Amino acid sequence: MPEYVLQRPSAASSTPPVLDESQQAVLDHFSAGGGPLQVLAGPGAGKTTALVELVVDRVENGGLSPDQILVLTFSRKAAQEIRSRIARRLARTTSTTPAMTFHAFCYALLRAEQSPTDFANPIRLLSAPENDAMISEVLAGVDAEQWPAVLRPALRTRGLASELRSLIASARALGMDDADLAQVAARTDRDDWRSAARFFDEVTAVAALANTIDHTDLIFAVVNALKDPEVRDRWRAKLALVVVDEYQDTDPLQVELLQALAGDGRDLVVVGDPYQSIYGFRGADVRGIVEFPDAFATAAGPAPRLTLAYTNRYGDDIAAAVRSIVDNKGALGAVDGSAYAALRNPISKVDDPGTVDVRTFSTPTAEAEHIALMLREAHLHDHVAWRDMAVLVRSGAHLTRLQRAMVASSVPVEVAGDELPLAVEPAVRTLLSALHAADSLSRGETLSPDVAHALLTGPLGHLDAAGVRRLGRTLRKADAVDGQSPRASRILIAEALGDPAHLATLEVQGPPARAVEAATRLSELLLTAADQIKDGDPAEQVLWTVWDGTRWPTRLQAEAEGDGDGSARANHDLDAVCALFAEAARAEEREAHRSVAEVARALEAQQIPASSIAQSGDSGDAVQLMTAHRSKGLEWPLVVVAGVQDGEWPDLRARGSLLQGDRLSPDGVQPPPSPWTAAAEERRLFYVACSRARSRLVVTAVASGSDEGDQPSRFVGELHAHLLGAAVRTLPEAEPRPRRSLSLRGAIAELRRIGESTDDEAVRARVAAQLARLAEHPSGRSAHPDRWWGLAERTTNDEPVRDRAEALRLSGSQMNTLTKCALQWFAGHEAKGDRGTSAAQGFGSIVHALAAEAVRSGVEPDVAELSAHLDAVWDALGLAPWISLRERREAVEALEKFAQWHRTNPREVLAVEHPFDVTIDVDGREARFTGSMDRVERDDDGIHVVDFKTSKTPMTAKDAAVNAQLGVYQLAVEAGALDELAPGDGPAGAELVYLRTSTKSAATRTQPGAPEGTTTAREQVTEAVRLIDAEEFAATVGGACGYCAFKRICPAHDEGASILIEEKS
Repeated sequence: MPEYVLQRPSAASSTPPVLDESQQAVLDHFSAGGGPLQVLAGPGAGKTTALVELVVDRVENGGLSPDQILVLTFSRKAAQEIRSRIARRLARTTSTTPAMTFHAFCYALLRAEQSPTDFANPIRLLSAPENDAMISEVLAGVDAEQWPAVLRPALRTRGLASELRSLIASARALGMDDADLAQVAARTDRDDWRSAARFFDEVTAVAALANTIDHTDLIFAVVNALKDPEVRDRWRAKLALVVVDEYQDTDPLQVELLQALAGDGRDLVVVGDPYQSIYGFRGADVRGIVEFPDAFATAAGPAPRLTLAYTNRYGDDIAAAVRSIVDNKGALGAVDGSAYAALRNPISKVDDPGTVDVRTFSTPTAEAEHIALMLREAHLHDHVAWRDMAVLVRSGAHLTRLQRAMVASSVPVEVAGDELPLAVEPAVRTLLSALHAADSLSRGETLSPDVAHALLTGPLGHLDAAGVRRLGRTLRKADAVDGQSPRASRILIAEALGDPAHLATLEVQGPPARAVEAATRLSELLLTAADQIKDGDPAEQVLWTVWDGTRWPTRLQAEAEGDGDGSARANHDLDAVCALFAEAARAEEREAHRSVAEVARALEAQQIPASSIAQSGDSGDAVQLMTAHRSKGLEWPLVVVAGVQDGEWPDLRARGSLLQGDRLSPDGVQPPPSPWTAAAEERRLFYVACSRARSRLVVTAVASGSDEGDQPSRFVGELHAHLLGAAVRTLPEAEPRPRRSLSLRGAIAELRRIGESTDDEAVRARVAAQLARLAEHPSGRSAHPDRWWGLAERTTNDEPVRDRAEALRLSGSQMNTLTKCALQWFAGHEAKGDRGTSAAQGFGSIVHALAAEAVRSGVEPDVAELSAHLDAVWDALGLAPWISLRERREAVEALEKFAQWHRTNPREVLAVEHPFDVTIDVDGREARFTGSMDRVERDDDGIHVVDFKTSKTPMTAKDAAVNAQLGVYQLAVEAGALDELAPGDGPAGAELVYLRTSTKSAATRTQPGAPEGTTTAREQVTEAVRLIDAEEFAATVGGACGYCAFKRICPAHDEGASILIEEKS
C-alpha cells in the first residue's frame, strides 16, 4: 500500500522578470496618469506577465493596496494562475482575492449588497447542468395552451428546452428581462417569443423561490444593482484599478458591467486579441474589443491602444505559418484589420524556428493510426514527454475515433473531463445504471436483458464476454427441465440478477463457477441497494453502497497509482465519481426526500458538460485530446490539429434555430449572421488551434480518392501553399494506413511475421529470443507461444457431449445442420444458442398449420376460408404494421399456391403432421430419430414424404437429392414409421414444396427413393454419429454462412476473431 505525503509545492522565484519595451509601456501608462488602456497581445506575447507586473507596480509604486485592484478573467484556472503569480511577486498573501472570474466577482458583489438579514441564507449559484435540468423541469409543467400549436408537440423534448435556454441566455446577454422580451415579441408579432417571455418569467420565479441564480442572471442582476448611483459609487470607490484579461470574449452585458465599474475615464486596462475571438456562439462579440477605444473614450479622445510586440512561444517558421492563416484573409470579418498589423507580425524571441507539416491521408482510420504513430515516434525517438503533446479537433465528434486509435497503439491519452456531460462519463453511467436497476428490483420488477448484460460486463460485475456466455450456458442447462427447450440466456441472466438464491443452487466448477460467483455478488449488491431504497435512504447513501460494494474502487486506485497506460483514465474515472457524489449530495440539499430514481433521472437530464470534474491531481503523463475551443490559453511543444475537413472546418452550416435566439436584439429581429462572419470566426478558431504549438505543428486531414468522399478544408490547402511558397492552394499526396506500429502489440506482430516468413534459422533464433524477452514483461504476454492461436492441441471434455451408453437422439432438421456445418449444430443445439422463434418461423408455422387443416377437413382447400383462419391468428406474430401488411399478403399468396398444388397432386394423402420415433442401428451404435412429417402420400411406387417450405429461395435440385432431412424421413419410413398406415410399403421418394417463391406456382424439389436416396441418407447418418462421438465440431464454410446466427463466433470468419482474442486473453 503506497504512503501518501502532502508536500507544499516549492515557491517559484519572486525575482522580477525583465520586461520588453512593449510590456513596460503598459506600466508606464499608469505611472504617467492612467485612464483606460487597450493592450493587444497575440499568442505567447507575455500578457499575463505584463498584467501581473502591472498589479505589483501599482501596489509597490502606485500606493494601492491589493484589495483596490480587480483582475477579471474568463476561467477559474486562469484566475488561479494570476492570483498565485501575484502572491509570489508580492511575497505575501492578501486579504482579498485580486483575480477572479466575472461570475465569481458578481457573486461576491451580490452577497456584499444583500440584506444583512439574508446573509445566513445566501443565494446559491446554479451550475450549468443544474440550470439545464431546472429549465427542463419547469417546461414539463407548462400549460400547452399558452404555446403556439406548432410548438406543443415539442414541449416535453430536450431540444425545445435547449432552445429556450439559448433564447433566455441571449436576452440576458443583451441586458433584457422577461418584460423586455415580451415587448420585442409584441413589436415583431412573434407568438413563440411571447410564450417564451412567460416561460422566462416562470423560470425566474422558480429560481427566486429556491433562492438560486444561474450564471447569466448573475451578471444581469449585478448590472441592475449598479444602476443605483449609490451602489455604483460605492464600488467605484473600492476599485482603483480594473484589469480584464481575454477581453475579446466579452459580451455586451459584460461590457456594460465594466462601464458601470470603471467607465468615465477611470483606470481600466483590457488585454485581448481579436484574432482569438472564438466564442460568438456564447454571445461574445468581436466588436467589443475592436470598438473599445471609442466605447471607453475620455475627454481627451479615444482610449489609447498598445500592442505587445514579441512572442515567446514559437520561432519564425511557426510564426509565419500561423500568421498566414489570418493575414489579409478576413479573420475579423467586416472589421478593417489593418490596425492590427503589429499584432499579426510579432518578433520571435525563440531561437528554434520550429517545424510545420501538412499531411493528408486516404481514410479517417489511416489518419488516426498515423497520428498515433507520429506521437509514439516523438516520444520514443525525440524523447518528448506524453504530456508535452496534444491533438486538437474542431468538434467532439472526432474525439472518440482518435482516442480509440491512440489506445490501440498504446499511446496514453486523456480527454478533457469537461468535454462531456457528467451522465455521459463511463464511470458515472455505470453507477446510474446500477441505481436504476436497484430501483426496479425494489418494485419487484425484472431487469431488462440489456441492463443486466451492461452491469455484468461493466466494472461492477467485471465479467468478460466469455464469462457471460458461460453464465448463460449454465442457466440454460438448469432451465432445460422435463425435456422442455430452455429460454434465451439473456432472459435467464436478467432474472438471475434479481434472484441470488437461484444462482446459489447452480452446481458448477471451474470457469463457469467463477462466472456464477461474479453474478451472485452483483445480484446481492443490487438487492442490498434495493432494500435501502425501500427503506427510503437518500440517493447518496444508496450510491455509496453500490460504489463501495465491489472491488472496482480498489482496481481504480491501483491503476491510478500506477504508471501504466490506464493511469490517466483511472484518475479521470475517480474524478468523475467524486463529481457524481457531489451532485447527489447537492440534489439532497436542494430537495430532501427525493426518490433515488428521481435523483438519477435529474442527473441524466443534465446535458451541459460538468466542469466539476476537476483535474484534482496529477493526471499522469498522457497526450491531451481536446477540442480547439478548449485549447485556448494552453500550449505544448508538439501539437497535431486533426480532422481539418471541408464542411467541418470552416463549419458554415446555417446556425438558425427554432426560436432564433441568435437573432434577438433589443430592437427586434436582427438579420441572420452572414456567411462571411461565420467564416471569419472559423478561421480565427483554426488560428487559435495552430498557435498552441511551441516547437512542432502538424495539420492533418483526410483526402479521399473519390469525389463523394472526405476532402480537406481550404485551410489545409492554404497552409500547404504557404509552406511551398505557392500562389494557389495545394494539397500533399494522401498517405495510406501505416505499415508498422511502434506499440508493443505491433512489435510482437512484426516479430512473428518475420519469424514465420523466413527459413533462415539464425533469424528465427533471434526473433524467438526477442519474443522470449518480451514475454517476460507483464504487458508482453501475447509474445508467448502459449497464447498464439492455432498451436494448441484439440481439447476434449471429460464429460462426453452425448452419453454413448444411450441412443443418440437426433431430428431431421438437426441432421440437415450437421451435414452442412458441425460447429453450427453444436453452437445452436448442444450449446443452446439457437434464437427464439422469429417472425419468419411464425409465418411458416401458421402456413403449415393451415395447410394441414385444409387436408383434415376433407374438402378442397378454399383460399377465402383459409384467409379467414389466417386473420384469426395473424396478430399473434406481433409484427410492425407496415411489415404486417406485406407479410400477410405473402401468406395469402402462399396459401393460394398450396391450394393449386394440392388440387393438381395425383397422389393419395395418408396423413398430415405425422409424428415418428424410430431407432436405426449404425455400426452397433443406436441413433434415435424423432420428428413430424408435414405430409405423407402414397402412389403405386410406395410412400412419398412431403415437406413444405416458406423460404423464398429454393435449394438446387442437386442439393435436394442429398438433403439430409428428407433422407431421415425416408429412413424412418424404411424403419417402419408408417407401418400402421401403409404396412409393407417402402420409401419411394421425398419432396420439398416451396410456397413462397416469386414464381406463380409452388416450386418443388425431389429426392429419389430407395435404394439410392436411403443409401445416401444412411451414409450421412453414419458420419453424423461419428462426428458427435468424436466431438469433431469443425466449422465448414458454405452457402449457409451468409445467414448463420453464429458467424460472429466462428473461427472460419473474420467476425469470429474478436471472440478468439477475447477468450484467450
